[in-house]
Formats: sequence, C-alpha cells, structure tokens
Amino acid sequence: MTEGKRLEKEIELDASVDEVWEAVSTGQGFATWFVPHDIKTDENGVPVVAEGDFGSGNTDQGRLLEWEPKRRVKFGNYSSDSTQVLEFLVEGKDSGSTVLRLVQSGAQGEDWEMEYHSKGWDLFFQNLREYLEYFRGKPVANALVMSFTTVDAKTVWERMYAALGANRDLAVGDLVELTPKGVEPIKGTVDIAVPGAVLGVRTEDGLYRFGGQGADAWGMVNAFHYRYGTDVDPAEWTERWQRWINEVFPPSEAPQAQPA
Repeated sequence: MTEGKRLEKEIELDASVDEVWEAVSTGQGFATWFVPHDIKTDENGVPVVAEGDFGSGNTDQGRLLEWEPKRRVKFGNYSSDSTQVLEFLVEGKDSGSTVLRLVQSGAQGEDWEMEYHSKGWDLFFQNLREYLEYFRGKPVANALVMSFTTVDAKTVWERMYAALGANRDLAVGDLVELTPKGVEPIKGTVDIAVPGAVLGVRTEDGLYRFGGQGADAWGMVNAFHYRYGTDVDPAEWTERWQRWINEVFPPSEAPQAQPA
C-alpha cells in the first residue's frame, strides 16, 4: 500500500492551549471554525468515532487512532480501505500563544486535489483565528449547504456574484452589503477574496463563506456560514440557505457521479 501524499499546515493563535485543544477535539469546538462533529466517546470520555457534517447530507466518519490530551489527536478514515489520516498537534508557547499544526497524510488523490485541500485548510484556519479574535467563547449556529453542478468555475462565480448582488472586484477590507434572495442580507467586511474560488465576509455576529469551482473541482459549490451568540434556529437557517443555493445551482445540473 502506498503512503500517499502529505500536507502540513501551521498557525500561531492568540489563545490558550485549552482553547485550541477544545477547538480540535470536541464537536462544538470543531463547529466554531470547521464543521459540526458528532463525537462518540468511551467510558473515560476519550473520542472513539467522529462524524463531520459538511452539509446537504454529506458526512465523513473517522475513527480515533491516537489521543494525547492537550497535545495531539489523530483520526483515520473509518473505511478500512482508506489510508488517509488527519492529525492535530497543539503546542503552547512561552508568550502565551499556542501553535496548532495539522498533518493530513495518506491521501491518494491527484496533485490538484491536494492543492484544493491545502487552500481549504487555509480558509478554515483563518476561520479559527477570526473566531478567537472576534467571537471567542460564544456558541455557534451553522448553516452548511452544498450543491453540485457541471458548469465551470467562471460560470459558477458569474452566478454567485449575481445572486449575492456583489461587485466582482471585491477585495479584502471592502465594506459590503450582500442581498441574497430569501435569506438575511449580509452586511460586513470582506475578509477573504480569492477570485474564482472563495468569497468571505465577517459581520457583527458571524462569518459567511461562499466557495466552489464547479466542474473544475468535483462539481462542488458551497456556502459555509457561522453565527455566534445569536438565537437563530440552525435547522431553519440551513433550510433557507439550501433553497438559495439550489436556485442558483439547480440539482438538475448536478453531474451524475458525485464525489464519495
């Protein structure tokens, strides 16, 4: 069996070891910056199985491989024929900050797939940094929705900008008010702008992320949103965003074979 490809990421966070450990070892912690996880534990409270909810019925299940409290946690894919492993390492610094390192190994995909994953982790690590800076300690509600399409990235983003009422020349630091139909207006600051790939806005109470490259990357388009310290109903909020993305990228356009 081949060892597969390896990806490493590192970020230094203005947070304690306890805060960062919670973010990478608990279901609610993951939800604040990544995706919600349902984590099953043994009688000692150690995780055994973790299932991540990526929205629209798309989940991924992993099993615990190694566990060193406040230092390291390693998950392997639940499928016995998968070699992919995801490891988080946490290290406190004398300055009071904490370094989080991620190692994704054993992946069998093409180089472009690893590049896609690399950019995805950059986005999620930025979410974690901003959660700790602007929303630390607040409970989160998630609306994570996804659709699939056969159109290319150029067309994806022509539709996305039109559906958001957004200027295509948005840059980090711009103040915006997006007006997606059937959901709340989004008024805030552009904090991520990667043309043809990702648009992110930070508001007073949350982070909004729009992404996808259509047929150029598995056919996916998605919206991953996080609101902190609000009384929003996550299920109803998610339903509204699912209707929005289905209108912009109708299920009838989905390729017949979608990524597993």
